[in-house]
Order: sequence, then C-alpha cells, then structure tokens
Amino acid sequence: MSLDVPIPSDPLAELLTTLDLSDASGARTKEDIFIGPSQWMPHGRVYGGQVLAQSLVAATRTVDAGRPVHSLHGYFLRPGDIQLPITFSVDRLRDGRSFSTRRVQAYQNGEPIFSMIASFQDVDPGLDHQIEMPSNLPDPESLPSAAELMGDNPHPVAQYWSKARPFDMRHTPSPIYFTVEGERVAKQAVWLKALGPLPDDMELHRAALAYLSDYSILESIYRRHGIPWSYPGLKTASLDHAMWFHRHGRVDDWLLYVQESPSAQGGRGLATGRIYTRDGKLLASVAQEGMVRVPEAN
Repeated sequence: MSLDVPIPSDPLAELLTTLDLSDASGARTKEDIFIGPSQWMPHGRVYGGQVLAQSLVAATRTVDAGRPVHSLHGYFLRPGDIQLPITFSVDRLRDGRSFSTRRVQAYQNGEPIFSMIASFQDVDPGLDHQIEMPSNLPDPESLPSAAELMGDNPHPVAQYWSKARPFDMRHTPSPIYFTVEGERVAKQAVWLKALGPLPDDMELHRAALAYLSDYSILESIYRRHGIPWSYPGLKTASLDHAMWFHRHGRVDDWLLYVQESPSAQGGRGLATGRIYTRDGKLLASVAQEGMVRVPEAN
C-alpha cells in the first residue's frame, strides 16, 4: 500500500505554526476570537491534542502574563476536519485576585467540535509534595524510536507515526503499533521529547505539553487486552480530557509519561497519566475517557 502522505519537512516548525493563532477579535463583541490551522492526519480527523493545545493558547492570550494555567477540562464534541481551519471563541468568565477562568469553544462550519474551561492562577508559595517517578526504567536512548520501528513501512499511518510527529516517542516496555508484547497489564510508560529546541516561552511549552498529553494515553486500555492499534475493526475516539499543571518544565528535554487504565466498560475506557521530567519532577497529571469499540473484545 502506498499513498501520498504530506510529510512536513520540519514537523516541529509546523507545530509552532499550528499554535501561532491569528487574532480575529472585533470591537463589537465581548468574545475574543482566534483562528488556527489544522494539521494533516492519516484518518482525516483533527488530532485531539492539537485542538486542545490551540484552545489553551487562545485562552492564555486573554489572561495577564504571570498567571499561568493550572487546570483545564475539555470535551470532544465532533470530529474535526483536517481540511478546514478552526475558530476559537473565548469567554472571559472571571478575573479574580488570584484566579482567572476562561471558556473556549472551537468551531468548524459554525458547529462546535471542542469545548473547554481552563483556570489560571498567580504563582503563589504553598505546600509541596508529589508522587515519585517510577524507578528502574530504561533510559530513552536505549529504546528504539518510531522511525526505527517502522522502517520502510509504506502505510500512511506508519509514515505519519515515523516522520510527521513533532515529538520523538519511545515506549517501555514496547509499543503496541502492530503487536502487544509481554504481560497484559493496564499500564505503560512513554519517553517523549520535541525533535528540536523550542523558544524560551513557558506558555508555549505548556501548550506543547497539552498537545503531547493526548498521545498514547489510551494505550494502557489496549495493552491490558492485547489489542494493538492495527487490530481489525478497532474504533476509538477521545471523549473528554482533563489536565492539571503542577510545575514548569520544557518539552524539548526528555519527559516520562506514565500511563495506566483503572477501568474499561460499556464501550468506554478511562486512562490516567503523569508527566515527569527526566530528573523526576512531576509536571502534570492527565485523565481521559475514550470510546473503545473492539469486535470480540477480551
């Protein structure tokens, strides 16, 4: 199988362009309006992490500097069309002494495809603790990249995984692209790092962290049942996404995304994740429920 896959010459530069929304706000409306492009995806639907990150960028543009995002909660309402740009409408729900709240609606063809509420807080001192990062995991340099695993596979999905994503992803114990190796457990970890350096802009790094948080998080569900991405008839879609930002960190350094699934039932599965820096600092926690429909599921 050989299809024309529009591989960007520089996936990281394309990501930066995707997150650089244009301001289309008007003086006659109380809403702030932004417009962003859609990235190509092999299945024709907008990648959930893209619209999530763009929505965060839109909300952040309306908040005073020095008040970073600390949480967001979003629902994926309709599949996005990669052929169309996305319009982001931001409502300034509240600006208090310490917190700001924003609601973002993402539209295509006049219909909402994603809805999110995000909260921002001044940087304040306070109690500090975290769950420790798992130990005894292999270093990312010792694990194969997606490009090394895919080789010359001509399938458009394989080509996208190996060449078009702006992040290097390395699974432990192993990826589940075509097979599920080892024990059937509802947990895994993935090392991720941007393909190159990013500007020293923490708002951009937080948006990129939101972008990558949608990668692979549902895989802990599939691993538990021995289901690879290539399983015939597999149908999956993100339903909602929640994220809590704990500490600042860079996405152009190696990050460890620890993922597990506490439950799957009724054609849905819940997955949670924790994102650490390489030296063990917990940057963010993530939760997502997805539609999971598998013929003759275990």
